[in-house]
Amino acid sequence: MSIRSLTSRFVEFLNKRNSIRILRWSFRILVIIIIMDAGYLIGIWPDWELYKEGPIQQSNFIRLYVYKQYQNQDWPQLQWQQKSIRKISKNMIRALIVAEDSRFYSHSGIDMEALKSAMEYNLSEKRFVYGGSTISQQTVKNIFLSASRNPLRKWHELLLTIGMERNLSKKRILELHLNVAEFGRGIYGVEAAARHYWGISAANLSVKQSIQLAATLPSPVAHNPSTRTKAFNRRVKKISRHF
Repeated sequence: MSIRSLTSRFVEFLNKRNSIRILRWSFRILVIIIIMDAGYLIGIWPDWELYKEGPIQQSNFIRLYVYKQYQNQDWPQLQWQQKSIRKISKNMIRALIVAEDSRFYSHSGIDMEALKSAMEYNLSEKRFVYGGSTISQQTVKNIFLSASRNPLRKWHELLLTIGMERNLSKKRILELHLNVAEFGRGIYGVEAAARHYWGISAANLSVKQSIQLAATLPSPVAHNPSTRTKAFNRRVKKISRHF
């Protein structure tokens, strides 16, 4: 056997050995990540009994806004008022479902059809436009998580959404969402939004006003009843056609 052949075999042996070593370390790192993530989920996993009824707590997004408002003195003070779903206009409830999650009552937290449609649209546009999130997913994100779009955060959102759907009623999920969703800079919940834009209670929102509030939800700071951007007006028309 020639020296060149021996050298070639030795190099091949070393490459295989390195590959096995890399695979072993990759597996170990993966196991560590899974264990750490499981620990994180256990740490943040809610006591769903506290969310089934009663007063609604401030969401992560609201607390973050209060923190950032101290750093941005030009931002308005927080506007947030709790409101029982029994005292929120049915027009608003319908507008929210039409705009954000038409199959809200038929899915178990994850709408696979909406996800598929969103993925196809994003691929056609070659950019991230729609996320296909349900009202349940948005509620989980607002209350417990952050606005990050990284895969790990989406994974946490998925698990928490399944947990919430199994423990809370659809009516309660709607109530939570209507009380923590952002409707403008520092404006959280439909009661604060109704008072800010029209000086009325959420109980008295008309069809037109409800549709306008629902139209703010994808990007409430930029597109709302005060800014009345082209994108906002297009969304108002789209929701109105299906109302």
